[in-house]
Amino acid sequence: MFRLAHISDIHLGSLPKVKFHQLISKRITGYLNWKLNRKGTLAGGYLNEIVADIKSKPVDHIAVTGDLVNLSLPDEFEPAHQFLQKLGSPENITANCGNHDAYVPGAIKRSISEWAPYLSGDDKIITKTDDYPIVRIRGDVAIIACNSAQATLPFFATGYFKKNQAQRLETILEDTKDLYRIVMIHHPPIKNATPWYKRLIGQELFRQVIKTKGAELILHGHTHLDTKNHIEGSNNNVPVICVPAAGNAPGGHKPAARYNLFSIEKTNEGWNTTLEEFGFTNHSNGIELISRSSL
Repeated sequence: MFRLAHISDIHLGSLPKVKFHQLISKRITGYLNWKLNRKGTLAGGYLNEIVADIKSKPVDHIAVTGDLVNLSLPDEFEPAHQFLQKLGSPENITANCGNHDAYVPGAIKRSISEWAPYLSGDDKIITKTDDYPIVRIRGDVAIIACNSAQATLPFFATGYFKKNQAQRLETILEDTKDLYRIVMIHHPPIKNATPWYKRLIGQELFRQVIKTKGAELILHGHTHLDTKNHIEGSNNNVPVICVPAAGNAPGGHKPAARYNLFSIEKTNEGWNTTLEEFGFTNHSNGIELISRSSL
């Protein structure tokens, strides 16, 4: 049995002091959004409780699908690194970047540099986006992280999945076809999963790779929702699962803080996967088991 916890969209607070010149960019819109909206919904100790609950369970690995920071301010990167260290050691955590970790030009390079041990594969230390996808083998499980994060214009939160990365993903999926393949990406590879200005550009290419080579599970973030979808694989439909933001307060228009726990077991007939959703609701003061299902 292999147990993998999935969290996403950390948006670590509180926001450091912002200098005026740092707002002469796309950051001005994000800063206003933080002050007017996210400061309230992502405040409090919900993230700490989520982390503590994960660490109380027999979890073999943790997947973090992006958005550790908010505006990619220089003083946000080190606290995000400290958060990852609190979560666990690099060999037990695979993370990738989200659009907020690439908020302005140059930010994705800084994210990769600061968090490299948690972003890298087994065979090399990642130094640039061209190194994606990365792969880590843990027993019978292959954890494959793609990158969709890229700096965009103001009012856009689009992700990108391009041909070169698609070709490398095809090779990795072929090389790991006898394993349970988990593919991580920040933006949802699902049609109409987000408004057009937040969509994954190149999602058709991603889906074509999965249709050709297959996978067992796809994890994403970005929408802050508890969605369960499927896309066509080489043999069967592949579950595509999103988890709500890990620090979101109850009572908002998005689901409260949550993490997903996948229990993966190899049998003579194939793979069995159980999904348990743990988190806060509007009717409780603590973390509870929200649902259990078989994928």
